[in-house]
Amino acid sequence: MTKRKFTKQRFSKYLYGLGLLVIVWSINFSGLNKQYFSAKPDETEDKLKDRVDSVLHLMTLEEKVGQMTLFTSDWDVTGPTMRSTYKADIKAGKVGAIFNAHTADYNRELQRIAVEETRLGIPLIFGYDVIHGYKTIFPVPLGESSSWDLTAMERSARIAATEAAAAGLHWTFAPMVDIAHDPRWGRIMEGAGEDTYLGSKIAAARVKGFQGDDLAATNTLVACVKHYAAYGAAQAGRDYSTVDMSERVLREVYLPPFKAAIDAGCGTVMTSFNELDGVPATANKFLLDEVLRKEWNFPGFVVTDYTSIDEMMNHGYSADQSQAAEQAVNAGVDMDMQSAAYYNHLVDLVKAGKVKETTIDDAVSRILRIKFLLGLFDDPYRYSDEQREKTQILSDANRQAARDVARKSIVLLKNENQTLPLNSAIRKLAVIGPLADDQLDMIGAWSGAGEARHVTTLISGIREVIGDRAEYTMGCAVDQDDRFGFNAAVELAKKSDAVVLAIGEKAYMSGEAASRSDITVPGPQLDLARALKATGKPLIVVLMNGRPLAIPWLAENADAIVEAWFLGTEAGPAISDVLFGAYNPSGKLTVTFPRSVGQVPIFYNMKNTGRPMDPNNKYTSKYLDIPNTPQFPFGFGLSYTTFTYGKPELSSDVLRSGGSIQVSIDVTNSGKMEGKETVQSYTRDLVGSVTRPVKELKGFQQLTLKPGETRKVQFTITPDDLRFYDKDLNYRTEPGDFRVFLGGSSAVTDYVQFTLQ
Repeated sequence: MTKRKFTKQRFSKYLYGLGLLVIVWSINFSGLNKQYFSAKPDETEDKLKDRVDSVLHLMTLEEKVGQMTLFTSDWDVTGPTMRSTYKADIKAGKVGAIFNAHTADYNRELQRIAVEETRLGIPLIFGYDVIHGYKTIFPVPLGESSSWDLTAMERSARIAATEAAAAGLHWTFAPMVDIAHDPRWGRIMEGAGEDTYLGSKIAAARVKGFQGDDLAATNTLVACVKHYAAYGAAQAGRDYSTVDMSERVLREVYLPPFKAAIDAGCGTVMTSFNELDGVPATANKFLLDEVLRKEWNFPGFVVTDYTSIDEMMNHGYSADQSQAAEQAVNAGVDMDMQSAAYYNHLVDLVKAGKVKETTIDDAVSRILRIKFLLGLFDDPYRYSDEQREKTQILSDANRQAARDVARKSIVLLKNENQTLPLNSAIRKLAVIGPLADDQLDMIGAWSGAGEARHVTTLISGIREVIGDRAEYTMGCAVDQDDRFGFNAAVELAKKSDAVVLAIGEKAYMSGEAASRSDITVPGPQLDLARALKATGKPLIVVLMNGRPLAIPWLAENADAIVEAWFLGTEAGPAISDVLFGAYNPSGKLTVTFPRSVGQVPIFYNMKNTGRPMDPNNKYTSKYLDIPNTPQFPFGFGLSYTTFTYGKPELSSDVLRSGGSIQVSIDVTNSGKMEGKETVQSYTRDLVGSVTRPVKELKGFQQLTLKPGETRKVQFTITPDDLRFYDKDLNYRTEPGDFRVFLGGSSAVTDYVQFTLQ
């Protein structure tokens, strides 16, 4: 009888046959995941641990370190590729995860190497930046957050997960939940804006969208909440820069969205590039051990951002790569993205006694656990499905969903004399501007595997409504100081009934490594707007951008301003729906628009000073050249109808410990068109043992009203809603007086007052 070679595949089957891994394969995965992600520890948790341990006990130290190593494929790379031999590394068991590899057939081949050509056949996990869509691209996250529609945001994440999973992916490096107060910072585009409460709600919605109820389902991705932590507070708005803040601010403002994501079941966490309190986040034991593991009991694994272990040498925190690897792993980093620091040094560090092997075991256990939850040990190829890839990506239903979310994300900033909506019977419409017919820029930065060729532009969307009565000319470029098309643009405007001017930023101007010191509309675009305004024709400005822009001239002189962000695959039809009234805009800003970069940082929930602004007193907190107020406040957004608010009412003016009170208000559609309003609830703690913000968002509700319809909106307030960190960093409430403001933006002034006893 011929003796067969004892291959990995046969080794694995042999183990299963012996029953060494019987417990690994005997659990019903669907039930396990639902119990795990609802955070109900029971015997299933022990069974999962047994499954993990049954694999861990078979592994050599070198194989364990391999599981802690994440390398890139040679696809979309955000920085220099350190190793181009990833296939050889996979075969050698030196890699546990790959990112930037996608498509079902490509990932299947890489998985085959891991499963069939390595000693133990532990499957790979494939990650990718699925930030606002995979192939069907949704609005950039800052834009999408302006919908204030948690269901829509969860749905867009679910569609992104379904498409990406069909292409062989298991893991997305999203959501980004960094609170940002500085529009100079390019990555403000990736988050949900400036508010902690809203950001936390959105973080949870996006995690639920990506992960669903069952991670083993093949239409889900494991989420990775990032960047932990305080990355959005980078000094001077410069990417990768230092962060220095009090622990109170960290806990009150920047950490809650991470906690919300983890409470929603988020499987992984990514460290940030910045240092915090003098220690890089990638080696920060306070963040990674004290808070994440001990306070929050996070069971998933922690991955670095791209080469951030190596970057600790530039920070001046690590003398060399070996020390950086030691510091990171001992602080609690489980997986190294692309630095190759673990790959190069962890085995030697363990042998030298600088890293305990139990530390390695803990990290690997957390990584294996996610792989089990994804069902990869049951069927490592389950996500690489060419048939699903053909039918579930860029489907008509997905594109329609993208259109729906896109139009919900549009914010109407100005509408003088009811310039909008346009009449579809308009004789001639001039569509002008460098972004009106630009497929690439309309999908925005971090668009993953999205392709510009699938994007419907603004001019195309408008022509779907009025055909060739819409005439287009470019006018100028975004980023070139050339007025080559001004004359043609002016002549077109003169012979048209109205002008739609699409201006703003190019996609590359926001996102990672895209900080700007000047946040005005770039290039000659404002001069083009001035020339068009001089024709006397109604000027409708459509802004496309990934950050708040300082637009004082446009705010004063444009007849209408539509904030359209970068809306993705269906940008053109979505904007057209709003311009012609097929959809009544309902978006509200989730970030403040300053009048000037000189006001930055500016956000609605700032604290008062000892000398609040008084126009009659020179020696108060103000600017000499502009008002303190923003151009457009947080929560602001107009509609084609109008909403009238009554007076807020309290069910009681006393709130007792363990109790609750209700605050309500009548909202009336006082216009002539059905519309949706986002009613916002803010509180202010008048006196505390530490100073408190002038307003804090505590709730919001969306309601759709017909013309003339009135509805009562009610919010419940409990003592838990009023907690904060005191001077000793105890999270608690304090008795005292509070105000409640209900309205359509953070600028609301009417309030009622109650006392917390």
